[in-house]
Amino acid sequence: MAEVPKMQFMLTGFTQDTGFRVFAFEGVTADRMRTSFTVRADLALTRRYGIQMQELPLLCRSLLERRDESTETHILTFTEEDMRVHATERAAAREAAAHKRKPPRRPSGENLGAAWRGLQPKQPGSQA
Repeated sequence: MAEVPKMQFMLTGFTQDTGFRVFAFEGVTADRMRTSFTVRADLALTRRYGIQMQELPLLCRSLLERRDESTETHILTFTEEDMRVHATERAAAREAAAHKRKPPRRPSGENLGAAWRGLQPKQPGSQA
């Protein structure tokens, strides 16, 4: 049986704060208790590690889901180490996908296109 997460996180918005994108989340427990969280992400570091802006909300939510629930911290930072790990995992996945791809099929050169063109009668005086 799959483990049910203790808290669900919903993005409620974001703000810009001098080079940081600050994401606001609301954590909802199984008994419907709500708690506010924020996660800061340094935009200069996201560019360095090739992380697109569209990815940040999910990466920040993932950080919240992995956090130690025994801590009372509600303000977190998506650190450079987190970004490095994500970039490494993304590169490994891309590499694995590249190895799984089949090489492109090469058409046989002799009758290329003959199937859809039909057989052409030889022209008088042509050499073939």
